[in-house]
Formats: sequence, C-alpha cells, structure tokens
Amino acid sequence: MSSANSQVEHFINGSVSPSASGRRQDVFNPATGEVSGQVALGSVEEVNAAVAAASAAAPAWAETAPLKRARVMFKFKELIEQNHDALAAAITREHGKVFSDAKGEVTRGLEIVEFACGIPQLLKTQFTDNIGGGIDNWNLRQPLGVTAGITPFNFPVMVPLWMAPVAIATGNSFILKPSERDPSPSLMLADLFRQAGLPDGVFNVVQGDKVAVDALLQHPEVQAISFVGSTPIAEYIYSEATKRAGTFPLRAQALGGAKNHLVVMPDANLDQAVDALIGAAYGSAGERCMAISVAVAVGSVADKLVEALIPRVKALKVKNGMEDDAEMGPLVTAAHKAKVEGYIDSGVEAGAKLLVDGRGLKVPGHENGFFIGGSLFDDVTPEMKIYKEEIFGPVLCVVRVPDFAAAVKLINAHEYGNGVSLFTADGNTAHEFSRRIQVGMVGINVPIPVPMAWHSFGGWKRSLFGDTHAYGEEGIRFYTRYKSIMQRWSATIGKGAEFTMPVAK
Repeated sequence: MSSANSQVEHFINGSVSPSASGRRQDVFNPATGEVSGQVALGSVEEVNAAVAAASAAAPAWAETAPLKRARVMFKFKELIEQNHDALAAAITREHGKVFSDAKGEVTRGLEIVEFACGIPQLLKTQFTDNIGGGIDNWNLRQPLGVTAGITPFNFPVMVPLWMAPVAIATGNSFILKPSERDPSPSLMLADLFRQAGLPDGVFNVVQGDKVAVDALLQHPEVQAISFVGSTPIAEYIYSEATKRAGTFPLRAQALGGAKNHLVVMPDANLDQAVDALIGAAYGSAGERCMAISVAVAVGSVADKLVEALIPRVKALKVKNGMEDDAEMGPLVTAAHKAKVEGYIDSGVEAGAKLLVDGRGLKVPGHENGFFIGGSLFDDVTPEMKIYKEEIFGPVLCVVRVPDFAAAVKLINAHEYGNGVSLFTADGNTAHEFSRRIQVGMVGINVPIPVPMAWHSFGGWKRSLFGDTHAYGEEGIRFYTRYKSIMQRWSATIGKGAEFTMPVAK
C-alpha cells in the first residue's frame, strides 16, 4: 500500500483475484490521514468462489501426511522470518501502531507457526491394546474440511496466524476474511503460503465487510468459523453459526471484547506497577483486546499510584509509528478517534476526574493524522459508561477500592472476563486471586498475560462464545473431529451371538 492507486484484492485458488463486485472502500494511512489505497468488498459470489476452491483442495490436503504438511509450515516459518520487517512495516502503515510493536506482533504470530510445525506429534492419539476379547481401541483426530477465520484490525498478522496455521496443519483448507481497515498483510501472508509450497486453494483470502461474513456463515460447505473482535459481532457470529442444522452443524469459536483490570496492592513495587500500566494501557494506543483499561488501586496505594501515573502519561511520545523513539502511534481511523474522544466526553460528564486529557493532540508534520494523546481518569465508578464499556483507545481509568476482597468482587461483577493482572509481593494474595477471579487469562506481576503458542488464548463470560480457546491444544481440538475406533480379527471372535452389553474382560 505505497501509493494512492494501490488496490487490495482477493486471493483465491493460489493467485490474486481482482474483485468484480464493484464495491470498494478506502484504506488510510492513520499517521497522515491520507487515503493509501482501496480494498475490495467481496460479494456472495466471490465468497462462493473461495469456498469452491477450498472445498476442491480439502480432500487431497487432508490425505497429505502430517509430516509433509509440517514441512510446508517449516518453509512458511522461514519465509516469515525473511519478511519479518516488511510485514511489520505493512502493519504500521495501515494500522498505525509503532514499528517495534508491529515487529512484536509478527513474532507472536510466528510462534503459532512454530507450534504448528509440530503437527505430527500434536496429532498423535491414544491406543489401548487388547481391552478384552482381542479388541484394540484407539482414536483419531480428523480434519473438518473447509474452515474460515474473521480477524480484527488491531492484529492484521498475528490473529490470522492464530488460526490459519493450526487449521491448515491439521489438514483443513482455510478462508481468511481480514479487516477491511488494514487488509494488505493478508495478501502478503497468502503469497508466503504460496511460496512455501501450499497447494492452490488450501489458503484463500476474501476481502470484505458484513456481506462476506454472512456469506461464510451461511455457506453449507464451511465447517468451522473462528472470529476475534467485538462482543456484539462475536455474539452474532456464534448465534448465527449455532442455527445451522445438518449432518455437521457449523462449529464456531468467537472471541469478543474485554475490560481488563490491573490490581495494584499496597505491597506492590510501585515503580514496576506504573511501568506495567503505562505499557499495557497505552501500547498500541490501547487498541488491544488485552490492553489494561482499568487500574484498581487498593487502599493506601491509590494516591501514590495516581501521582506517579500523571507525569508518565503526559510524557508519552506520540508520533508516527515508524519513528524510532515513538511510544504510541495514531488510532486506526478518524471514526474510531472520534469514538474514543466521545468516551472521554462521557467520563467528564459522569463526574470522573480527567487528570490527563489526550483530546486535541496535533503531531507536528502529521496534523491530519488520527492521533489522540494518552488520557487518565481518577475516581471512576462501576456505574460509569467509561468503566462498563470497552473503549479500545489510550484511556486508563483508576478505580479505588478499600481492600482485596472489594477488588475481586468488582472484577467478577463485570460482564467481560478476558484478561486481568495483579501486582503484589505476597504469595498468598496471588494464590487467592488466581483461584477466585472469574477471568480466563490471569497475570501475576505480568501486565498482559497472553498465553504462549503451546497454551491457548481465550476469556470467560462475554469475552468468549464457544467451547474452545484459540490456538494451542485447544486449537487442535477445534479444527478436528474426534473419532474412536474398536477393532478385532476373526481368530479372536467367539461363536454365537452376544446379547449383553460388551464390557472390558
């Protein structure tokens, strides 16, 4: 996306496929506010073409030995490493996050590819010899067929790599519907898969909006859909998926929104807690589902915490993300910037204390960029909109509570349960927090507890719809069907019919 004439198309059956839908949407450079190109908005017919390609490729790919699939993944891994900075630069150009953060995103996605390289081991199952009467029992995990992923704007490389490598390594074909706000990295990934030797049709990209999403949801050959994004859309996707009847109902995994808290206990190392809050609240301009948006100050630590945060928030280096010393870049679009500013307005109207106001920030040389400075609220209460809803911007709310029990009660009462952190020097407090908190991902003195590739990612409550978390062993389960097989041979079969329930002998 280097010029205003750039056109981002689909990738179907092994090659770039120019859109015939006639619908397109502008793509912006958030740092300048300028249009950098246009992305196709796919039609139902284009989704059908991608599904047809994926369906045709699926049987042969499913029969390909896991070791051969792993070799494609190893080559894909090598190509990502070679193109690491190019992928990161594409993220920064269209999303706006700082270049160092974008490189970190690519690395975290690469770790899932590395996990998928172990697919021969990961697909090994259990075998029981001679359970009785010469019968052996074992199980298989077999691919589903055509699968799909719908991914968000805030991680245009990492989240597709949460899905596609695991789906493909387990023997499925895959269709990616990336965000239309920063679509270019999707075609870069498609080309790297092609270079890695992945057969045509196994990985496809359909650009688009709700039309493409609904077409994937309604297509009878799509067997599973994974989604990451806001809770209303996650709930919609899961609801629509569960309506489909038939031999194999559509399997759905929909990761939604978050309101992540970081609890600071009076015994915590204050400097470390402040460092953690600054990075976790304002990194990527708060456009992370694992961003910390609420600091829960327990007891006597509250005043000291707020006093330490104010100068740090004011000193944030908000710049074009490609500048070496940038700490925070712009928001992704002008509309999203306006939405975040509206939340700040709401907090002021509700009576919260706005200690640092990021509205009205102009970055020299980038006056038309979608920039907003870091904002900090104190005396936020659970009734306020800025506490209840996901802002998805560089806004940190401080909530004061009297003790540990009140902190746990506050967090457990929230409708979201994605991620949470506790900063403390006391092991018993950490143990109690880990056991009692009703949140899917927990950090102890870790501000952003994103699980590593061989574990799995996902929240609780209205942060996750579906039975499995993303990637890791949970991902293997999501993209495969379990089958149990019992076998014996004629020499061990006794004469005569058996009318009793078979049991182990």
